[in-house]
Amino acid sequence: MPYNFAQSQALFTRAQRSIAAGVNSGIRKMEAPVPLYFARGSGPHLWDVDGNHYLDFQLGQGALLYGHAPAGMAEAIGAQAKLGTHWAAQCELEIEVAERIQKMIPSAELVRFNNSATEVVLAAFRLARAHTGRKLILRFEGHYHGWADEGLVGFANPAASWGDDENPARTHPSKGVISEVLDQFVVVRWNDVAHLRRRVDEYRGQIAAIVFEPVLCNTCCLEPVEGLMATIRELCDRDGMLMISDETITGFRFGAACAQGYYGYKPDLTILGKAIGGGTPFAALAGTRAAMAKILSGEVIHAGTLNANPLCLAASKWCLDEVLALGAAHPARSQELGRALMAGLVALAREHAVPLHPQGPGLIFHAVMLKPGAVEGPIRDYRDYVRRHDAARWTHLRRCLLEEGVRAIERGLWSISLAHTAPDIEEALKRAAVAFRRHAATWQAPA
Repeated sequence: MPYNFAQSQALFTRAQRSIAAGVNSGIRKMEAPVPLYFARGSGPHLWDVDGNHYLDFQLGQGALLYGHAPAGMAEAIGAQAKLGTHWAAQCELEIEVAERIQKMIPSAELVRFNNSATEVVLAAFRLARAHTGRKLILRFEGHYHGWADEGLVGFANPAASWGDDENPARTHPSKGVISEVLDQFVVVRWNDVAHLRRRVDEYRGQIAAIVFEPVLCNTCCLEPVEGLMATIRELCDRDGMLMISDETITGFRFGAACAQGYYGYKPDLTILGKAIGGGTPFAALAGTRAAMAKILSGEVIHAGTLNANPLCLAASKWCLDEVLALGAAHPARSQELGRALMAGLVALAREHAVPLHPQGPGLIFHAVMLKPGAVEGPIRDYRDYVRRHDAARWTHLRRCLLEEGVRAIERGLWSISLAHTAPDIEEALKRAAVAFRRHAATWQAPA
């Protein structure tokens, strides 16, 4: 029988009397049939307040690369809590974590810490503008760089306001944004090298930085086409722009050197979040000494009362040591498990005539659900994704999966943790078989 969520529903109803909209992050309202409340987790397993058990591929929006409640991290945080939770001063832990990042990421010559990747994005943009004396940031359509005013320009433009292919619109999905912020950005389509060159040439001498998710994980799961990273690096070197790699999701998931090591490029600044803290509120800005110069001189202010919080540092040190211990074997095992899961989902889709076509490198992937009549083949950019992905049908399948104990991110992204095993994948596919069968029998396209 499908899961029942009565206790989660009761808690959500109660929450709406004290918490604005009942949740503390707007995206959490996307979960159907109700935003879930959880009681505990262990490795790749998760239990909600109704006692339902899940094989989790949502993993805290990708933050839990190490699985839920790893014992070693809990012990590290607990030991630090007994010594002190906050000093607003220095401790040796912050040097130890920074030294690990230096060791792992070749471009990380210097590091500064924050509490969220959204903060790090703002610091990176400020630093780039100070470094170059220019105001514009070039970003790619559909890429997500935090929820602040500057982070969401051009993120999820509705088709009616896209603008033409050559000039993607600089719109923002939120009300209350300072309108002048939109004018500080140039928006470019992802994975079109010729288009990127034209846009950079159009604004040559005005652009401070090019920022990107190396794998577009916030809109489908879109790897860079051949030559894209090299072109970004070339253009940045040619015009004196900073290359900013937003590795909030990809950081350490793609190996110790992150996606930049996996795909072979060297940015000037790197944004690190999620996996760097293993679920604690921790993030970092890493970069070359030259790119960090304005922080060194004090010309750029970078501050925060809770920056380099010792509890988060203790967690991060444990997390980074886990990745270091895996050595060159990481991320091959995660890829293997992810590809096995993708293959199993494809087999189920074919069996039940469901137009599901997962895409991505395996260790992270997206469940693309094609609209009727949409052509098959890899999706390469945001507009192609919106045109071909059947979001309503994926939502229905996602709920069927959830009700059988398989949990993926609402927007269709699946993550593999270091805690997942081959038997976990087998069990997930066994449960998914029931979900696909029910989806195929009950799905009705909107009128």
